[in-house]
Amino acid sequence: MQQVDIHEAKTQLSRLIDQASRGEEVIIAKAGIPVARLTAIPPARSGRRFGTLAGRARVDERFFEPLPEAELSAWE
Repeated sequence: MQQVDIHEAKTQLSRLIDQASRGEEVIIAKAGIPVARLTAIPPARSGRRFGTLAGRARVDERFFEPLPEAELSAWE
């Protein structure tokens, strides 16, 4: 953990952001008193991607036919 004053943080912001992105924690102080913490933001979790099967999945005509009575009764 590194502590820098506000003036140094202003002049070295790019370097401090690089350090934070590597997992280091940077404390920014005003008159020697810590006031802010610069840390990396964890990557966003990717959810479902729609369209990943586009062009690969096929639906034939049987999909639209009514279900047999035995199948329908199993769903009730």
